[in-house]
Amino acid sequence: MRRPVHEDNTFRQDLRRSREDRRIRTEEDLRQYGGEILASEEIRDAYEQTHHLWSTVGEHTLRVAVASLAICYALKRLHIHTDVKDVVVGSLCHDLGILGREEKFENQHECTREHPEESVRVAEQLVPELSDRSRDIIQNHMWPLGGKRPTSMEGLIVSVADKYCSIKDLVKGSDRKHTGVRNTVQDARETARDTVREVRTNAQDAVQEARDTVEAVRQTVREAVQGKR
Repeated sequence: MRRPVHEDNTFRQDLRRSREDRRIRTEEDLRQYGGEILASEEIRDAYEQTHHLWSTVGEHTLRVAVASLAICYALKRLHIHTDVKDVVVGSLCHDLGILGREEKFENQHECTREHPEESVRVAEQLVPELSDRSRDIIQNHMWPLGGKRPTSMEGLIVSVADKYCSIKDLVKGSDRKHTGVRNTVQDARETARDTVREVRTNAQDAVQEARDTVEAVRQTVREAVQGKR
């Protein structure tokens, strides 16, 4: 049975409020535990390097951090504790070893295999007191596609978020580089709209031209008839 309109509106309002609260909380946690990382030169460079075909390392990194925090918040509602600080640090640093991959690695296979350890080295420079849990998150984030299984709940969270966001990268692509399935579809829709608008304009012009021609013919006929009289 369908809910009354006022109940439906209340549900939507509660949902919007919940999403806004989560967005604010996410921004606060990222700023508190990952502010220095987000302000680093490495993150700035990450937005310039392509990742997962259409995205960038920077956009992927932020997506993984946000998705990881969403999982942490959901687990908290189930009374399952996670260390948010380690999740933020680990997720923000997990792929920074990919930066400059053309110079670091001979091929994509080597990059896939070696970048977790390289990411740990970058993280140690950005976070001098890198915790063992954050190190575990970074080292083993490729699981189950490669490497060892993470030894912590936080490591599993980031690993799951990483795989989810890898697919999201293909769909959403990069807003900076305007790539990805979503942007491609939006471009196609806009092109279709422009084409439809152009066709309508041309059709309207053609109809008006036809009307003008018919009216000119009628005027010619009227003048001819009047001349005969």
